[in-house]
Amino acid sequence: MNKSFKYKHGEWAPKPPMGWNSWDCFCVTITEQEFLANANYVAKHLKPFGWEYVVLDLAWYADISVDHHSYKNVNIPQNIDEYGRLIPCPHKFPSSKNGVGLKFITDYVHSLGLKMGLHIMRGIPVQAVQQKTPVKNTNLTADQISYPKESCPWFNSLNTLDFSKEGAQEYYNSIFELYASWGIDYIKADDVNSWHEVNNSDGSPTGVGSPYRIDDIEGIRNAIDQCGRPMVLSLSPGGPETTLINHLRKNSNLWRISADFWDEWGSLIKQMDRCANWAPFITEGHWPDADMLPLGYMPRGESGGQQRWTNFNPTEQKTLMSVWCMFRSPLMFGGNCIQNNDFTLGLLTNEKVIEINQNSTNNQEIFRNSNWRVWTANHKDKELTYFAFINVSEEDLLFDQNLVDLSQYHTKEDLWNNEIIADLSKVSVKKHGVLLLSCQ
Repeated sequence: MNKSFKYKHGEWAPKPPMGWNSWDCFCVTITEQEFLANANYVAKHLKPFGWEYVVLDLAWYADISVDHHSYKNVNIPQNIDEYGRLIPCPHKFPSSKNGVGLKFITDYVHSLGLKMGLHIMRGIPVQAVQQKTPVKNTNLTADQISYPKESCPWFNSLNTLDFSKEGAQEYYNSIFELYASWGIDYIKADDVNSWHEVNNSDGSPTGVGSPYRIDDIEGIRNAIDQCGRPMVLSLSPGGPETTLINHLRKNSNLWRISADFWDEWGSLIKQMDRCANWAPFITEGHWPDADMLPLGYMPRGESGGQQRWTNFNPTEQKTLMSVWCMFRSPLMFGGNCIQNNDFTLGLLTNEKVIEINQNSTNNQEIFRNSNWRVWTANHKDKELTYFAFINVSEEDLLFDQNLVDLSQYHTKEDLWNNEIIADLSKVSVKKHGVLLLSCQ
């Protein structure tokens, strides 16, 4: 057991993590076969460009009968072990039978040269409380360390851990001991980071949301520190106050800055605002997270379970990738990889755009008006300055040379079209589009 983990976790994500997550495309119904197929694709097509994580999202432990309609119901059927710890559904993940858990899958992911990520919810399963399962390494049972209040607004099958009681920390220790035995590299901890939906005209919250869970966050942090294995920690869903920055950095590697982000232009505009607000707090090892990339094909996504391609048009997709990279957000692709077309693959493998995400500094929005948002950044090691000119209007616009003085730069390369631009005054930027430049 390496107690020094507590002091090194900031080194575990020196650059924004890049990977694939199962939520956008499969919601709670992904199977082992589908997960491994996506892992194979990432290893073959995306790993050479820096993509390295594959993350199994919500309800890997839920019964096969649970789908996008029913997962929010109270007390859905879940699989637990003798210590009240969630374990994989054997019907969805056949290799998990006989106590194997996710070790077979994780070992396979590692054999591909990738890293394994796992989604968890805060708290303890309702089934464990009902059955009064023992808490490992204690004389207590699940019902003695939990209470049925403050349940998650969108997942109602876990009870809240009572950290005023001995045993709550030990429960988290026990689940991370299990995850370490499986070889997990990355944890997405859900319903711990504060968020709210803002729908009122004055910007005030509607009351739908969840508070910042200090006890759970610190409990998870402590459990990781004691489990004997480094695990990158991501907090979800998101929307905390920036005044929590020291607590966020002390306990996590990345944290969401909003509720779930989906493929709507209005949502992307709001996310640009949040990115601009959080940009001053970007630090190596600790990343504000703009959420997954809802791109490509989503056969059974949470938003209705329908089969569909992303709602973003090709122009908007380039804008989305540009904003996430200029902000240095973690990059988690949300589509079903094996159904990627050439355009989607091209978005994910543009080396010069990804380089901004992985190796830039001084990232910030420097100008905005009703038509334009302008971001800039510098390469960490090269004499390159990046600019993203985003047309947020509803019509195509000629590039406005009054936005930023670029006269000091000899070359201006359009990174999406892979060409040097000789005369910016002739460049037209499509509505909702971006001109992403590397200047030298």
